[in-house]
Amino acid sequence: MFGKRKVATLVAEFLGTGILTLLVLSVQRSTIGVPFFVATIAGVTLVAMVLAFGDISGAYLNPAVTLGLWTARKLSTLRAVVLIVMEFLGAWVGYYAYTYFVNSKLTNVGGHFSGRTLAAEAVGTGILAVVWAAASFKKWPKTVTAPAVGLALLISMVAASTAGLGLVNPALALGVRAWVWGTYVLGPVIGAVVGINLYGLLMADGGLNFSLKKAAIVKPTSSSSKKPARKSRPSSRAKR
Repeated sequence: MFGKRKVATLVAEFLGTGILTLLVLSVQRSTIGVPFFVATIAGVTLVAMVLAFGDISGAYLNPAVTLGLWTARKLSTLRAVVLIVMEFLGAWVGYYAYTYFVNSKLTNVGGHFSGRTLAAEAVGTGILAVVWAAASFKKWPKTVTAPAVGLALLISMVAASTAGLGLVNPALALGVRAWVWGTYVLGPVIGAVVGINLYGLLMADGGLNFSLKKAAIVKPTSSSSKKPARKSRPSSRAKR
């Protein structure tokens, strides 16, 4: 039913998101769990995963980014749905792998809805989404995409952490026990959809064209301005 390539796609997105969740949890729940170090490990992990799995599944590892690329028609509906499912499943398994290693359950750290957190998550994810859009529309090779999106993830998480946890990823929110619909889920989705589509409309080749061609104004020449001469009627003598 499934070919080798399709199975590889599922496994790649599952493993990539699971590894990302496990490493973020390892730093976030440690004594150095400050936003910069969490963002750094996330960015480095994304670089490695894109290099490893980028040409297999895309290695988006983020349902918001996957959804944004689908709205921009860069992913088919079936592929987008399958990738999102595997991303959430990978984050869920990553959480249980971490709790097994530390032999302890984790408390919820999502808190409650906050408009500032929602805005910060949207802005942070928008930064990441713009770079993913550039990679997708311009068809960068994975050797360029990997460091670009890894650095973008680091920047976006630091930016979003000013008003919250700085996750910019609904799957990661599930994995670190910060699942709050109004902030760590809706915020990244809004940022990714707006960021990717805005880039596609304004900056990608074949997007909107705002150049207005000036209509050529043809000035009448001196000959054309003259009234056409009336044809002379034949004289009565010529008729005879």
